[in-house]
Amino acid sequence: QPEQTLVCRMKKRGLVFWLTGLSGAGKTTLVEKVCERLNGQGLKTKILDGDDVRSRLHRHLGFSEEEIKENNALIVGLCKIEREQTDVVLVSIISPYAQSRAKARERLSPDFFEIHVHAEIQVLEARDTKGLYAKARRGKMDNLIGYSSGYIYEQPASPDLVLDTGTM
Repeated sequence: QPEQTLVCRMKKRGLVFWLTGLSGAGKTTLVEKVCERLNGQGLKTKILDGDDVRSRLHRHLGFSEEEIKENNALIVGLCKIEREQTDVVLVSIISPYAQSRAKARERLSPDFFEIHVHAEIQVLEARDTKGLYAKARRGKMDNLIGYSSGYIYEQPASPDLVLDTGTM
């Protein structure tokens, strides 16, 4: 048994922080700032940004419910790999389905933390850093998650932390 304990202690398993929320809520900004601070303290971090991962690795996936869930599952797999090489993995992803987030928690626990980055729609429309809400209002985009009809965002029922970026 002492040998097993030693092997377990030698294997690295970094923490995973899964930031979920609507587009423009501030997920990417938060993970970039947290990464800077953690790196400054000597911790090794990895950011898995949903937009970046999708554009580099998952270009073949669209935005149907099934494809979004597949994208989330593939990111869970990336987390499993990255956490063996880092102290902290920061995931910035809309992740609109409770089922996908529950599977992420199941596969990545312990040391998995779900953070709901929230802002009211009015705040997101005012920020509109990518111009997505303006496009959706003009009818130029019909698949904006949490905004367009049929593209729901299931609010986390019991996240480990809620950050209201509209008031904070």
